[in-house]
Amino acid sequence: MSENTAQQSAIGRAKRVAKRAALAATAGIAASQAVAVGTLLAMDAYTKRGRKKRRAPKPGTFESTVEKSDITIFTSGEDLFESMIESIDRAEHTVMLATFIWKGDRVGQRFMDAVNNAAARGVDVFLIWDVFANLVVPRQFFEQLDERINVHRMYPISGSFWRAPIRSTGLIHSKVLVVDDEIGYVGGFNIGDAYESEWRDTHVREVGPAVWELRQAFVNVWNEDRRADERIDWVAPNAWNTRVEVHPNLPLQAVYPIRRMYLAAIERAQKNIWLSTPYFVPDGKLLEPLRAAAARGVDVRLMLPEQSNHVVVDWVARGFYQDLLDAGVRIFLYTPAMNHSKIATIDGMWATVGTANLDRLSLALNYETNLEVADPAFAEALEKVFEADFKDCYEVDPEKWKARAGIEKVTEKLLIPLRPVM
Repeated sequence: MSENTAQQSAIGRAKRVAKRAALAATAGIAASQAVAVGTLLAMDAYTKRGRKKRRAPKPGTFESTVEKSDITIFTSGEDLFESMIESIDRAEHTVMLATFIWKGDRVGQRFMDAVNNAAARGVDVFLIWDVFANLVVPRQFFEQLDERINVHRMYPISGSFWRAPIRSTGLIHSKVLVVDDEIGYVGGFNIGDAYESEWRDTHVREVGPAVWELRQAFVNVWNEDRRADERIDWVAPNAWNTRVEVHPNLPLQAVYPIRRMYLAAIERAQKNIWLSTPYFVPDGKLLEPLRAAAARGVDVRLMLPEQSNHVVVDWVARGFYQDLLDAGVRIFLYTPAMNHSKIATIDGMWATVGTANLDRLSLALNYETNLEVADPAFAEALEKVFEADFKDCYEVDPEKWKARAGIEKVTEKLLIPLRPVM
């Protein structure tokens, strides 16, 4: 065998060994990730077993008026659902309801009865709900719907998948109600018994010209890939609202304004940035402005549930804590209940309430709807909600966080590859 041939043979063997080693390492990491996820899920199931149901704190109801539109902030599911059902019961022309989860329980039945009654008295009712999120709801529940109701069941993959695969995926995560083009609701509340009293959440009601954009957000989703005779007609707005805007994510049209809305507001911050989200899995383009704001002296606070309903997402979020704490961002963990609010306020001038979480799925994949309000009175009202919620949190101590157990740090590292899908 020549020296050249021997060298090539040795190189070939080295490559094969390296390839096998890489595959073995990848398999080992994947196995470790699976073990970590499985352990977290098992521990979460065990700790939840036998846990008593608790009523979530309700910071109150707050009113403000912005550009001739009355805006009410709801933090109580009981109060919100009463208001929504009352609006449906009084509807004369149209009811447009979109929701992510619609449980077949007592609260779900109240909404079912309300929309059926509206249809029976001649109101045009349009419903959108997410099929995947409601797989556990008995089919018989939705079979109760009056046949006169217009229904759009949204699947995670739409019919146009083969033409635009990336844009044709995503969940309908919006929670929107528009009645008679005059009253609109949007926020984090799903429909169900647990959301009424056991979860802490935030929703808003609009009455006035600002409702038009909320109506348009619903209509744009309804009219996607629909024949002309099945579409909801366009109506003209009766005002230009520059301080109240609605930002809808529309995956099929590759439109994702909510992420940009947050970035633009964070970049302007001079005094404070207060954020509350149930799930926190940001990308670098969202992290960097938060770090930069803290570095220039802005009071940046991030509120998360101590324990959400998705334990793996909680641990993925933990992987961002050290970076944020090192930058001066303060992290508050909400303890009394699952805090599902998706709210923010900046500098006492700007605020948002909506359906989008600060994670990859909400900001770059799902159908979402956020209300943006640039108004001191509304921002002050939302600050009162934050102040009440902060009292039910504990702040993460940077030094104690650094000293957390090694197994916790390893678990956080193992879960980093899951970030792009959360």
